[in-house]
Amino acid sequence: MQIKELVNYLEEIAPLDYQESYDNSGLIVGDKSEEITNVLVCLDSTEDVIDEAIEKNCNLIIAHHPIIFKGLKKLNGKNYIERTIIKAIKNDIAIYACHTNLDNITGGVSFKMAEKLHLKDVKILAPKKELLMKLTVFVPKENTGQLLDALYAAGAGEIGNYSNCSFRTVGKGTFKPNELANPQIGKKGKYTELDESRVEVIFPKQLKTRVLKAMKAGHVYEEVSYFLHELANEHQLVGSGAIGDLEVPMPAKEFMSYLKTNMALSVIKHTDMTEKHIQTVALCGGSGGFLLNNAIAANADIFITSDYKYHEYFDADKKIVIADIGHYESEQFTKELIRDEILKKFTNFATYLSEVKTNPINYFY
Repeated sequence: MQIKELVNYLEEIAPLDYQESYDNSGLIVGDKSEEITNVLVCLDSTEDVIDEAIEKNCNLIIAHHPIIFKGLKKLNGKNYIERTIIKAIKNDIAIYACHTNLDNITGGVSFKMAEKLHLKDVKILAPKKELLMKLTVFVPKENTGQLLDALYAAGAGEIGNYSNCSFRTVGKGTFKPNELANPQIGKKGKYTELDESRVEVIFPKQLKTRVLKAMKAGHVYEEVSYFLHELANEHQLVGSGAIGDLEVPMPAKEFMSYLKTNMALSVIKHTDMTEKHIQTVALCGGSGGFLLNNAIAANADIFITSDYKYHEYFDADKKIVIADIGHYESEQFTKELIRDEILKKFTNFATYLSEVKTNPINYFY
């Protein structure tokens, strides 16, 4: 099986369009046409991880963090990034990264954290805007169902937990084919008037090519009349962080012990404990401080993330508890998330979880 088959599958789950502007997700090193031997899943691509891939006969590494964020002008091994890239190339090992695109999907990194804490009713904390488009297309009334089936099959018409969503109105369509036309309905040089449906469906931007192809294939007109709008709507299934509820509320101190156990933590940095019980929990894997106001607005009792600076803790302002559990610690189960998604589709190669501890931070007790 070629690398591109796995890459295409991962990008169906976490489209590259969902990554942040600063990110560098995707295939960083390697040739998509190469055959996969085995796959190694890790958080960070390091020299030790490349060595592990060699030992386990893996020619593809799926990492959460991209090894390259900024452009490289030279490759002479002067730092760990260059040494890692050089070693990967020398050993014909491809490196692929699923970073903020995996953070920003329902079921992504923050949802994995919520799963470890057994939260219920989990949803995106801060949905993203301007990721949706609306297609409006005109079709003969009797062919409306055929066209909609094609659009639904291409991924259009899904809103939250609902599928096959559309709006239609009926009116009169008119046209007159010229002598160069090849009309499926009507005749050259003859004015035609018929009942048409105006059909409207919403779809994610990254499906634009697929949806338009399905529209043209499923339509009876030689020239399809349609137009597209980019929408400012929030995409409820795509965005940053997650929020959910505990099955049973806990006193704050008890919840901290629960958090420490379930997330396999050695230490938690936090603001003052609340007198209230903890029930609604907001989370963000990695550096999520930018979501604090979203967590407060959603009435969360605690916000779990990482990489907080000293002065930022004051922003809790007795409205919420901030718990900084560490960047690596918040994302450590992402390896399981990626591995499990791969195994849903592919079993014709081995998929290993890296055993290399890439956390650069240590704690002295």
